[in-house]
Amino acid sequence: MGYFQDLLNKSEKALYDAFPSMYGELYTQNMKVFKDLYSELRRYYRSSNINLEEALNEFWTRLLERLFKLMNPQYHITDEYLDCMVKHAEQHKPFGEVPRDLKVKATRAFIAARSYAQGFLVGSDVVKKVSQVSLSHECTRAIMKLMYCPHCRGMSSVRPCNNYCLNVVKGCLANQADLSTEWKYLMESEDERHLCLVSPDSLMVVADRIDGPYNVDTVIGTIHMRIAEAISNLQENKDSITAKVFQGCGNPKISTKGSSSEDKKRRGKVTLEAKSSAQALEMLVLDAKGNLTALKTYWITLPSSLCSKKVMASSASDDKCWNGMTKGSYLPEVMGDGLANQINNPEVEVDITKPDMTIRQQIMQLKIMTNRLGNANIGNDVDFQDTSDDMSGSGSGDSCPDDVCGKRLSKSPSTRQPETHAIPKQSGHGVHGASSRSLPSASLLLLLSVAVIAPQHLWR
Repeated sequence: MGYFQDLLNKSEKALYDAFPSMYGELYTQNMKVFKDLYSELRRYYRSSNINLEEALNEFWTRLLERLFKLMNPQYHITDEYLDCMVKHAEQHKPFGEVPRDLKVKATRAFIAARSYAQGFLVGSDVVKKVSQVSLSHECTRAIMKLMYCPHCRGMSSVRPCNNYCLNVVKGCLANQADLSTEWKYLMESEDERHLCLVSPDSLMVVADRIDGPYNVDTVIGTIHMRIAEAISNLQENKDSITAKVFQGCGNPKISTKGSSSEDKKRRGKVTLEAKSSAQALEMLVLDAKGNLTALKTYWITLPSSLCSKKVMASSASDDKCWNGMTKGSYLPEVMGDGLANQINNPEVEVDITKPDMTIRQQIMQLKIMTNRLGNANIGNDVDFQDTSDDMSGSGSGDSCPDDVCGKRLSKSPSTRQPETHAIPKQSGHGVHGASSRSLPSASLLLLLSVAVIAPQHLWR
């Protein structure tokens, strides 16, 4: 987000630096018109409810009215006369083709840039809300059994079996895994789109547009130059344009005040140079795309990451690991990903008929954002309004209960609604040796926060 705003800031600064010497009072008496334009562009980029095309049209109208009066100081030009002039402006094209060309290019560029930034913000917000979802009571019991029961049995050095850990975590994160499909759609690449693996509605596809045909760097970074070009067109064709306006709207009255227009003319030839930062944008997009690729399978690889990096489970071939009952091999098969595949999870009792509503809301947010990116990809403006609700559960838990260790769940599907409890807090009391391990709730939040890294790369 910061990069695109920097482009806008640099363009505005270049305008303020160059225009006083280029246009004299033509600029100094109309500074507010230029400031208002950049303010509107910033507001639009920050997702305010602004029609970008209307904002640009309003700028050109206001600028034409003021410049026409300043370049014709010998006449008394009323507001009614200016209204007439504006009605003929499209026909006479006082600023040449610049307004139309800039409107087309700036609209595409700003829509793409804004949608790109919003896509990352939505992804970050989804991770934040999902990380606040409380673990069920059944999940809490399963984690206690996975991590603490070896200590209860005097096997503190025995690590949990990898497949056992996977079944526990997949059961606990069953709802979260259902985010994967829409999450991948949000992240997919241009190459995958060409292979018909995904529709053109993803962050990576919009990223390719930003660094490619939409030429965002050049369009946003040279707005001041296009304005200067437009003013030059008006000055160079002043006589013919004035004659056409007089022909269509009549001759205005001569002003009794009189005024010299010498200072209002361009004082000298000043060349505006475009300072391209295309290479910086290219590196930024490449960096972001690398993060997107890494995050694409985030939700379905999260159980493996947790088991290997946080639970420190044994290798898959280890036959002397903690299997939930004793030290030995873990025989049950590993469950698939997602809520529906947990119907026979042997470690966590999961009610597959009651999906978590907070996560379902976030799935919908991902779908909405993907659809918006699709519109942005073809140049259609989109409205950004957050419709999600921030829901989270809370509760408390107990230390390792006697009935947790040594039990294997039956494989019949559950119909009970899961309760919500927080992971028990660590303390100096409880199971001996437990303090040497961190509980998965903290680990889970730590790994979830990794998904926020990608947008941070963009804001640098």
